[in-house]
Amino acid sequence: MTDVVTRTTQHVPVSGLGDRVRSLRLSAGLTQTQLAGDRFSKEYVSQIERGKTRPTRETIEWLAARLAVDPEFLASGVSADRRARIEAALARAEALTVANEVDDALSAFEAVRPDVGSTGSAELELRALVGHARALVRSGDARSALDLLHAARDIAEGSGFSDVDRADVLFRLGICRYTLSSVATAVSLFDEALALAEGAGLPCDLLRADILQWRSRCRRRQRDFEAAREDVGRALELSRAAGDRRMQANSFFQASLVAERMGHLVLSRNYAQQARALYTELDDEQNVGRLLLNLGGLHLLLGKPDEAIEHLTQSFALSVETGSQPEAAQAVSGLATVYLRLGDYGTAEENARKALELLEGREDFLGEIGQCQLTLGEALMEQGLLDEAEECFRAADGAFEQYASVGHRAGAWVALGDLAARRGDDREAARHYRNAAEALRDIRF
Repeated sequence: MTDVVTRTTQHVPVSGLGDRVRSLRLSAGLTQTQLAGDRFSKEYVSQIERGKTRPTRETIEWLAARLAVDPEFLASGVSADRRARIEAALARAEALTVANEVDDALSAFEAVRPDVGSTGSAELELRALVGHARALVRSGDARSALDLLHAARDIAEGSGFSDVDRADVLFRLGICRYTLSSVATAVSLFDEALALAEGAGLPCDLLRADILQWRSRCRRRQRDFEAAREDVGRALELSRAAGDRRMQANSFFQASLVAERMGHLVLSRNYAQQARALYTELDDEQNVGRLLLNLGGLHLLLGKPDEAIEHLTQSFALSVETGSQPEAAQAVSGLATVYLRLGDYGTAEENARKALELLEGREDFLGEIGQCQLTLGEALMEQGLLDEAEECFRAADGAFEQYASVGHRAGAWVALGDLAARRGDDREAARHYRNAAEALRDIRF
């Protein structure tokens, strides 16, 4: 008979295990010697029961067979059947999040939370926290998501988790920080997550691609378009190598946005059309709606307002159908911009007000809110409603300040300069124009 020494992998937590072994042994009418059999010593069984040693998974399975119980129950106090039911409930909640049925997802995560806690399983707890946080971000409550992810980060630091697990939590934290306009913090979190994922020595190409896509968004916000292009190019390579069509579609989408910001409008449209084709194959109507929104803006920039209106109208219809209110708002805002360019200021005003109504209270869409305020202000200014226009321009500036984008604020200052010029106040106009020019000069292009 030989004792089993502690190993560095696949250990079962000691907490509660010794008590269960002792209770089940006594119920079976076995002595420690009898339970140990020819495999272990009596002293080793005693050490397990007193919590002095950590048995391996293999040992747990052997003891469970001797005690005629489920190995999962012996290890954690939760039977395999019960764990399977909890995992199924978590999978359902995660699927609801992906389907954008956010309210149902949040209810599902809340409902399963007590069951997850009762298992004492760090793995299930981490999964529940991250999943719940993702649903909260989708609902626009990134601040509550941060609290859950900080708890998840503490759990992921445990020895039972890999660097890929830690990278995923950091990635989710980065998304929250980006959503809350803490772009520099988001970049740091994405950098750390990417370093962990790349050094983990485990297959995680899709996670790496996701991190690179989100870091590309940050680079666009920082107007470092070359870095954004490099990140999204790497993401596209990884998604192609993995053969994941959804990730390829996401990468083409981000590539389209970067190309647009760099002034490559035809290339941007080509990327957007490739993304749209993939999303259509995947029957992903929500992202098809987002692509139509992007294509609408591109057609406007290419001097095709009729095509822009067609795409934006289709985007609005799909957004309503999929229950995505923020995307519906962005489609209406896009229509307001088109009608402003066409000189239909009344219709532009109507659409801009509708978009702002749809985005009310969504601090995770500050950039879009600011743009709506700008469009509304310009429509009002063209109708001679200068005081109302000024309120809108200043509201836009306030939203862009919270959005932490000097480039966007410069747009609001130009609008205020135009307003001052309409009023005949050339000195005030010059001041606003100068502020905008100085701000843009300091931005890295």
